[in-house]
Amino acid sequence: MQIPYELILGWRYTRAGRATRRNGFISFISGVSMLGIGLGVAALIIVLSVMNGFQKEVRDRMLGVVSHIEIFAPNGAALPDVARTLAEARANPQVIGAAPFIATQALLARGEDMKGTLVRGIDPALEPEVTELAGTLKNTSLTRLIPGEFGVVLGNELARSLGVREGDKVTLVAPSGQVTPAGVVPRLKQMTVVGTFDSGHYEYDSALLMMHTDDAAKIFRLEGPTGIRLKLKDLHQAREVGVELSRSLSGDLLIRDWTRQNRNWFAAVQLEKRMLFIILTLIVAVAAFNLVSTLVMTVTDKRADIAILRTLGASPRSIMGIFVVQGALVGVIGTLAGLALGLLVAFNIDVIVPALEQLLHTSFLPRDIYLISRMPSEPQSADIVPIALISLALAFAATLYPSWHASRVNPAEALRYE
Repeated sequence: MQIPYELILGWRYTRAGRATRRNGFISFISGVSMLGIGLGVAALIIVLSVMNGFQKEVRDRMLGVVSHIEIFAPNGAALPDVARTLAEARANPQVIGAAPFIATQALLARGEDMKGTLVRGIDPALEPEVTELAGTLKNTSLTRLIPGEFGVVLGNELARSLGVREGDKVTLVAPSGQVTPAGVVPRLKQMTVVGTFDSGHYEYDSALLMMHTDDAAKIFRLEGPTGIRLKLKDLHQAREVGVELSRSLSGDLLIRDWTRQNRNWFAAVQLEKRMLFIILTLIVAVAAFNLVSTLVMTVTDKRADIAILRTLGASPRSIMGIFVVQGALVGVIGTLAGLALGLLVAFNIDVIVPALEQLLHTSFLPRDIYLISRMPSEPQSADIVPIALISLALAFAATLYPSWHASRVNPAEALRYE
């Protein structure tokens, strides 16, 4: 099979400028264009992979505390039939864990210090089925949540802000008070701190309080749990499972999945990813359109060659094809090099960043600020494939005008002074 001469000449023009013909190296200008495209593609892959890593890290820490799906009664009332709702929820094949809970808010006081808290009444036996945090505490703090003893487990930041440790007493102030002849008197209950937890998520570590559902029901005057928390086989199916449960569950119940609980945060991350993608794509675009100057200079340098090819019978379309091949090869090589470099760094960033920190004697991620000490990275094909396609498309688009200009060269005029 004979290789078309357009490919042969396009490759020859790509790898050998006139100044480097003897060495056979890639011409300087083509090399700069390839380098620019490669670095732009690599930067896109690395930045988006790190953002994906941070998003996954925060999401995993968040899902260590919250469940995949919550089913609850309207207005914070108790569920009418907890056992039936649990059975109906577990009947869904995607559900692998279910546990009742009480969710409300209160004030927690110690001396003159007072903090607002998110109170979560849990069943210590079932809670490990739905959250990883409870799974790590099931043999320690959760075993001390005994009905009637009014013990609480606090987030470590909340405990630190109140200055309490395990065994200390705190006062829980319920939002609804008791009506007396002297007016409305807040309902207070002294609680014992039986443990603390560190979820790695400041929002929950600084505000969450866990207690037994029976104790929470007594304090907040509820007839039972206000909702049920579910864990799924695939957390990404939460919305679909939520729709299925809304059709299969009995009664007037509300369903909320984990993406809706933190909608603003996830929307902000997606917006940041889009903006970074657009900004970094402009770097690739600048590098790709350097091909215009590269090909224009090549066309000017090869006018005599073009004229000879035209006199030998080459059509304008064939001449155009030669320079399209040259530009496309620069784009393909640059894109492949960028993909290789970007993926190499993205998959080894946990080694590269510590080495840079040691070399520069600094810390990019202080644990006391970011709560994580390593740079996370998660390359995803949903980001990498569009990056490669856009890079190739921009490189191809940059070849069109110079290639068309080459096809318009007049042979007689080009050979006049040769």
